[in-house]
Amino acid sequence: MLKRRDFMLGMASAAALASLSPGLLAQTREGCFISAANTATGDHRVLIADVQGKVVHSLEVAERCHAGCLRPASDEVAFFSRRPGRQLNIIDAKQGRLVQVVTSEPGEHFYGHGAFSPEGDLLYATAHRYKESEGVLNIYAADQSYRLIGQIQLGVMDPHEVRLHPNGRDLVVAAGGIQTHPDYGRIKLNLDRMQPALLVVDRLTGKVTQRHQPSHHQLSMHHLDISPEGIVVAGYQFEGAEWKRPNLIAWLDVEKQRFEEIRLPDADQQVLRNYIASVAMDAVTGVVAVTAPRGNRVVLLDYRRRRYLHSIELDDVSGVLPLPEGGFICTSGMGGVYRLAPGSQELQQVRSDSIRWDNHLTQV
Repeated sequence: MLKRRDFMLGMASAAALASLSPGLLAQTREGCFISAANTATGDHRVLIADVQGKVVHSLEVAERCHAGCLRPASDEVAFFSRRPGRQLNIIDAKQGRLVQVVTSEPGEHFYGHGAFSPEGDLLYATAHRYKESEGVLNIYAADQSYRLIGQIQLGVMDPHEVRLHPNGRDLVVAAGGIQTHPDYGRIKLNLDRMQPALLVVDRLTGKVTQRHQPSHHQLSMHHLDISPEGIVVAGYQFEGAEWKRPNLIAWLDVEKQRFEEIRLPDADQQVLRNYIASVAMDAVTGVVAVTAPRGNRVVLLDYRRRRYLHSIELDDVSGVLPLPEGGFICTSGMGGVYRLAPGSQELQQVRSDSIRWDNHLTQV
């Protein structure tokens, strides 16, 4: 259900969406990435670095951050605090400065992710109304100093990562189904009653048009990416018994409403420790990389054929981002930055320092 304050959806009509090509929707700039990180002394930072891992801007922030999203046709990046944080930081990536801090509504906190509309005028942010244990998408008018103008109720707990589908209309949301409350920090309150889901939401009407559920009710779905063809790959974090080895990767063709899970080889299932942290899809090669920091692995799959390729060991691997020419850049919580060339099974270290990189990278 779409709740209206003074929300004006007329800013983005279906006709306007139809005129946008997938290439325009997917367009990004090259050269740098932005990520949350902690320093060796524990300070919370948002860092902008080049693809060799050299930090070009370092911004101190009040709360530990999680992930960001680039505003189309702009230098602005919306960067969110990590659950249960309450700050949305608006950053000028070109100048490397904090422009604005937006605080969540009373009784709410952010989950760490958001997505812009194709035109960049609206920002959708996953949030939690913790008194009601209700997950929502908050809608901010980016062209009005990020004023909150609406809210979409999702009917789930723990909506985490949200991405814009290449059709420009749908939002895809990975919902973990975990109940939390800021009074209890990050303690999970409903592990026996979890209801995770992968949602497709019509952002113009606020209607949830698809809801896909994992094969086990404790497969918390938190992170995803979407290819230019509209294929979604999402990663699970299993909250059940440690000895169990459930599937950890979900695959969705939104247009065909086809949802499947990808089984990994037993060797990888054993070492990944039931935890996927970040997902990134390389449209040049058709490869998706998923990171498993607890298992110290990067797992690579052919996302078009839903086929496992191989995995690469990397201690405390955190973020991953596709490179424009194909391949990936990876970061580690141990301080390293690595490149993976297309078709290669070896990571090339390009930087090593004391930075503790967080789980997500965003191209700017």
